[in-house]
Amino acid sequence: MKSFSSIVITGASSGIGEALAHDYAAPGVALALTGRDAQRLEAVAEACRAKGATVVAATVDVVDREALASWLTAFDDSHPVDLILANAGVSIDKDNSSLHDFSIIRKTFEVNVDGVFNTIEPLLGRLRARRHGQIGIVASLASFIGLPYSASYNGSKAAIRVWGESIRYVLKKDGIGVSVICPGFVVSRITANAPFPMPFLMSAARASAIIRAGLARNKPRIAFPIGTKAAVWLGGALPGGVTARLMGAA
Repeated sequence: MKSFSSIVITGASSGIGEALAHDYAAPGVALALTGRDAQRLEAVAEACRAKGATVVAATVDVVDREALASWLTAFDDSHPVDLILANAGVSIDKDNSSLHDFSIIRKTFEVNVDGVFNTIEPLLGRLRARRHGQIGIVASLASFIGLPYSASYNGSKAAIRVWGESIRYVLKKDGIGVSVICPGFVVSRITANAPFPMPFLMSAARASAIIRAGLARNKPRIAFPIGTKAAVWLGGALPGGVTARLMGAA
């Protein structure tokens, strides 16, 4: 079982990222936390410091490649990172999956895909040189099947899921683990105003416990909850025409 002492978490001001920060915070642990909401991020940072952790927090946009790289490498200089959690993401589709405004689609991919690359790239060479570390990429169960809503979110999460599962093979020889994290519906700002049913909705605290257990074991894929996972995988296993009829697209 792996343990971690220097951890990067993007999207740490709410939801899964916030819960993970709280749960990893402990004496002897250094946390690098980013998030979009400065006030909420500082509250998370203070709570983690109260638990004994060393915390460096900043509202660095994951889309800003140069600024994020500078911030991450400075943290790694002082606290050699052994866990990267690329968690930041958005779901901002409107109406018919934003087909009226492709700038929303492009923005989603910019944050959800480029943001993951921007989080991992600056530290990957350092982890490989140390031959030690774990990478957690937060995708989604929505990445396994085309759903009738949030097309750009689903597509962006599919891209990072497959990329993460693929680089696991490459990085294994360097002693680095890669886990792709595929939650179902978790209480967060993303799900707060979702205009569709959310079966098996889970608390962020419960999601954090599942994720941390999976990362400690270097699980290739951390997918939950089982009800949503079973439904999505069944839909993905059915012939395309059958799935389309079930979704009302045929």
